[in-house]
Amino acid sequence: MGASVTRAIRNFNLENRAEREISRMKPTPAPRHPSTNSLLREQMSRHPEIKGEIGRKDDKLLSLLKDVYVESKDPLSSVQVKDAGTRQEPKEFRLPKGHHFDMLNVKNIPKGKISVAEALTLLNNHKLYPETWTAEKIAQEYYLEQKDVNSLLKYFVTFEVKIFPPEDKKAIQSK
Repeated sequence: MGASVTRAIRNFNLENRAEREISRMKPTPAPRHPSTNSLLREQMSRHPEIKGEIGRKDDKLLSLLKDVYVESKDPLSSVQVKDAGTRQEPKEFRLPKGHHFDMLNVKNIPKGKISVAEALTLLNNHKLYPETWTAEKIAQEYYLEQKDVNSLLKYFVTFEVKIFPPEDKKAIQSK
């Protein structure tokens, strides 16, 4: 309901308003700051010939302006320029390690990266056998940087469930 009322108000007397806009000779100039108005009046009173020069049209300049032809093209976006300038070489890929997880559509992995399944595997291997699965061996096996492997082993742990047996069986009594 509100849209139809808004549309009716917006379209009210539309033809007359459009005709009035079209019939105007020139757009009104932007308002000037009061300090510049006084300076302009002062200059016009000193040099009255300037007013005539401002309103006069120069036919020679108008004819030269008609001869000017400007052809412009859109500039290339920065993304396109960046792509053209820095061609990346194809990355080296490796096959995923371990096939005991359902690796959905992973055919190859870029060197220096690992999949989630591989991350879980290497974290679990390091937790179970820390003397054989050292950070150096993991970095070599999965083509990773040593500092990344050290951070991975330091800050990430796999999910583990611990069940604590009750210390005193008399504490839990069934009714």
